[in-house]
Amino acid sequence: MAEWTEKLPEAARDYLSGRRLDEVECIVPDIAGVARGKAMPAFKFEHQKSFFLPTSIFLQTITGEWADAPKGEDEYKEPDMTLVPDFTTATAAPWTADITLQIIHDAFDQRGLPVPTAPRNVLKRVLALYAAEGWRPVVAPEMEFFFVARNLDPNMPIVPPMGRSGRRAAAKQAYSMSAVDEYGKVIDDIYDFAEAMGLEIDGILQEGGAGQVEINLAHGNPVDLADHIFYFKRMIREAALRHDCFATFMAKPIEGEPGSAMHIHHSVVDIRTGRNIFSAEDGSETPAFLHFISGMQRHLPAAVALLAPYVNSYRRYVPDFAAPINLEWGRDNRTTGLRVPISGPEARRVENRLAGMDCNPYLGIAASLACGYLGLKEAQAPRPECTINAYMGEDELPLNLSDAIDLLEEDTALVEVLGPEFVALYAAVKRHEYKEFQQVISPWEREHLLLNV
Repeated sequence: MAEWTEKLPEAARDYLSGRRLDEVECIVPDIAGVARGKAMPAFKFEHQKSFFLPTSIFLQTITGEWADAPKGEDEYKEPDMTLVPDFTTATAAPWTADITLQIIHDAFDQRGLPVPTAPRNVLKRVLALYAAEGWRPVVAPEMEFFFVARNLDPNMPIVPPMGRSGRRAAAKQAYSMSAVDEYGKVIDDIYDFAEAMGLEIDGILQEGGAGQVEINLAHGNPVDLADHIFYFKRMIREAALRHDCFATFMAKPIEGEPGSAMHIHHSVVDIRTGRNIFSAEDGSETPAFLHFISGMQRHLPAAVALLAPYVNSYRRYVPDFAAPINLEWGRDNRTTGLRVPISGPEARRVENRLAGMDCNPYLGIAASLACGYLGLKEAQAPRPECTINAYMGEDELPLNLSDAIDLLEEDTALVEVLGPEFVALYAAVKRHEYKEFQQVISPWEREHLLLNV
């Protein structure tokens, strides 16, 4: 094997053992979390330490259109950025016909500085602020998604997939093992692909929706976990396609069913001592723990634009569908937007239940950690703990994407943590997407307004 393969993680080296590498996919996550880049023959990659793509890829909307660049003297030039491989991210693409590796690349400008609008760099920016205070965040994400029947006509509703029994997947079967077995062959491929890719699965379970599954990931470094979710999304879609169904990470794909969340568990470790700063030596909760919660309550309304990035995302924020519509916090209370799970002092953590599975994992984790960081710096107390059904309270979140973007731009502290250049670009992309959506006439409008108004 080539000299550079010595830098690869063990799982990637094992995948290549005794095989000839055919192709390398050089990829960078865009604003939507979509893999952009280029594939090249392995022999070509060996002699190329970096490659170039225009920075304008971060202006591409989910529909493939292009938002207007924020004002700047070079906006019309579409300058190139340099993409440098991060070999620690190298992993197999086991669904391909050839022997292929995927490698996530970091984006730098022509001065050698990180491109501030690249989502992976946004997350690293937030982590650097923690490190400057002597802190190291730890996260553990949960991934919810749906297996659905192939949908070839966007005008037709999404329906659950056909299971091995010959019947469509049923709803309201949370934690049912037989429900998961209905699409066991897809799950088997997911396990096999994950093993080949070196991705760790903490557990798989049936969620409350028809064909809805949850995958839990072990806690760890935020960039690593965002990389894993980025890879998992791509891999799960490929596994589903092998079995004549789709996997979707839409926040709310099926009318009348629950939505899909990306719950994020957070703790913070003192770099010097290795201790969880949320717990005192006697095991009690620290002021830092409450300050972190306070920061989330104060800044999450502005961060929702990144946690709920599409018009569909806000269909998930409805009562009685196991989705949070509040900023309350509570111990072991799943009706609150901020839940403190049962744990020992060393594992004390805060679970943010607001993020949708449709968010870019780098940006969702960055936004959530940014709110907690601001809380640690502002050192204010949170509201009293909610010990009742938080669904009975008032909604506290923006109700649509346009309002969410307004709140993001108005929160100057959060903008500074995430980076003003990034926020300006993100807002431009999201406003363009919202404008496109507003031009679409929905079936509801045709059904109820065409002949009645």
